[in-house]
Amino acid sequence: MPTWSQLGLQDSASPLMEQLIFFHDHAMVVLILITTLVGYMMATLFFNTLTNRFLLEGQTIEIIWTVLPAIILIFIALPSLRLLYLLDEVNNPSITLKAIGHQWYWSYEYSDFLQVEFDSYMLPTNELPQDGFRLLDVDNRTVLPMNTQIRVLITAADVIHSWTIPALGVKADAIPGRLNQVSFLMNRPGLFYGQCSEICGANHSFMPIVIESVSVDSFLNWISSASEA
Repeated sequence: MPTWSQLGLQDSASPLMEQLIFFHDHAMVVLILITTLVGYMMATLFFNTLTNRFLLEGQTIEIIWTVLPAIILIFIALPSLRLLYLLDEVNNPSITLKAIGHQWYWSYEYSDFLQVEFDSYMLPTNELPQDGFRLLDVDNRTVLPMNTQIRVLITAADVIHSWTIPALGVKADAIPGRLNQVSFLMNRPGLFYGQCSEICGANHSFMPIVIESVSVDSFLNWISSASEA
């Protein structure tokens, strides 16, 4: 999760988020190079009182400043397209989770198991434990196994919501009457926090998401106890 005065992105917890961070850094390097070059050229124009009479009309320089931006755009577009297809790729999932957005809480169904479903509400401030996070902690965490391909089917029961976990690089709209699908793999254990990212009414800010990434053995123990409950 983000920490105080943090300027960069959150630490990744999935290969998809790692690729997103790499692309962000790549694009930032290109932008810094362009900004530096254009800034230098503008500074020389401001402070140079001389005029080069051969630059009043120049075919060569016009070709250069037309072709060069096109080449730079290709260097940004190719990694971007690759990443776009990676994000949409759905491998054979080991577990399917269904997330349903309501005003203003999430409910979850583990489709591969019988009668494992629950609602997840934000913990009010007066019920928070000492080490809890205000507006981010929930009463029922969504437990999922790490190093396992997971598919999440996302929909809503009333208005449009958005299921978002920044550390996993996952964001998809929850639309009534429609199923959206995301796929990810968590490569480390931990708690990953998210919030609804589509304005959905008065309590839009109060429907957080908490994913608890655990080992496969711990997940099997949890799911067996949840099935019996």
